[in-house]
Amino acid sequence: MNSFNAPLLSIITFLPLVGGLILLVLPNAKLQKWWALAVSVATFAISCLLWVWWQAGEAGMQFVERWLWVPQFQIQYFVGVDGLSLFLVLLTTLLTVLVLLFSWEGIGQRLKAYLFLMLLLEAGMIGVFVALDLVLFYVFWELTLIPMYFLIGGWGDPHGEYKFLGRVMPWRIYAALKFFLYTMAGSALMLVAILVLYFRGGTFDLLELQKLSLAPDLQIWLFVAFGLAFAIKVPLFPFHTWLPDAHVAAPTGGSVILAAVLLKMGTYGFVRFCLPLFPDATRLFTPWIAILAIIGILYAALVALVQRDVKSLVAYSSVAHLGFVMLGIFALNAQGIAAATLQMVNHGLSTGALFLLVGMLYNRRHTRMLADFGGLWKQVPVYGFLFIIVALSSAGLPGLNGFVGEFNILLAAFQANRTFAILGTLGIILAAWYLLWPIRQMLHGPLTRPENATIRDLSVREVLTLAPIVILFFVIGLFPNLFFDKINPSAEAVVQALNAQKPAVSMVIDRMP
Repeated sequence: MNSFNAPLLSIITFLPLVGGLILLVLPNAKLQKWWALAVSVATFAISCLLWVWWQAGEAGMQFVERWLWVPQFQIQYFVGVDGLSLFLVLLTTLLTVLVLLFSWEGIGQRLKAYLFLMLLLEAGMIGVFVALDLVLFYVFWELTLIPMYFLIGGWGDPHGEYKFLGRVMPWRIYAALKFFLYTMAGSALMLVAILVLYFRGGTFDLLELQKLSLAPDLQIWLFVAFGLAFAIKVPLFPFHTWLPDAHVAAPTGGSVILAAVLLKMGTYGFVRFCLPLFPDATRLFTPWIAILAIIGILYAALVALVQRDVKSLVAYSSVAHLGFVMLGIFALNAQGIAAATLQMVNHGLSTGALFLLVGMLYNRRHTRMLADFGGLWKQVPVYGFLFIIVALSSAGLPGLNGFVGEFNILLAAFQANRTFAILGTLGIILAAWYLLWPIRQMLHGPLTRPENATIRDLSVREVLTLAPIVILFFVIGLFPNLFFDKINPSAEAVVQALNAQKPAVSMVIDRMP
């Protein structure tokens, strides 16, 4: 466990679930909101002990807890964190607090159910990042689908309809179903692959399974099964089509969690499972995944440029930025994996903040169309100031967090393939274009619409919601080694495991682009 012999990971994982169950019996809305916020704050505070008690320089798992769950099948309750998962756990616990703070006044109906689903979702996401038994991982992976489905379908955008097989359904229900079905399809393949690994290795223990020597052809099939589940979740082009609908239809809190944390489950899955379990297949598929990542970066950036709904623009920017994460992972060097891990956190902070800002403006004007705004700077200067900082963070301005991640990813990609690095750099130029354009459209120029003249600036609660994220922009951007010092040993361990044996498919790889 740790020097204090405390089951920290179990407490962090299940405290939101226990708190959510208690919330169900609380009698009034005010008490429910304060209780949910208190539970999330306590979870975040306890998760910070992972940082405080972290053993520097360690590449292996820390805070490990293990006991047999289903003895007849060797299924374990086995959890732990390393440098690859530490900051994703902290990101999850922090953003849950901020989303609940944002939702303090915005959820009018079925408040108790909304808060319970948020806490349940937090427990599931943390479980994904700490699980080291494949069955336990799969249980948490599937658990996250349920609350997100209901959040999108129950509290999503009430406008719009969709016709399917002659029947009309609300658009938010269509988006929720699309999210659920896409993710379930990938999960089914992953479950089959998990069972194959069990019958080969006799265990669901991830660390033991990494010691298996699997035939290259079997690795290919297993990589495809795991990889499809993770690619859909990222989402990697061309599996991204569910994401814009889900983002735009979801309530603001759901969009923040979806972009900031749920999508990272896919990129994390590639690093945690595909690379160490299937090294030969990883090398075989690397050029093709890198090509898809580049296509995703450029395609999503170009689509973002033509969006007229600012929330849809942010959704496509999310696809583009996660393409950089995939590019860093499949550079297959320690610098790329470490930078991609940090960029997962960076993307969660910057894109989460963008969705929060969009939601704050929507709550005031009940529109997200760029054409409905203009000249807002004089009316809401605090909002405008924070919007610019968040947009510049997402665009990768030096001194802010986005630059650190993307710059190191491009350096790592340059070592692996110069063409990919150059094309990735073009994606950064496009990102600046599609992020600065809404700033020009929304904040500058004359205040032409009378409806905008009565918009109030951000409240103290809203500023406090965004303040921790903005502070982290500068902390990560100016002091990146605070994070890389913890990530690097684990990233180097992944590369060492990947290079432990010469790939049996090297002749095929040498002929690929």
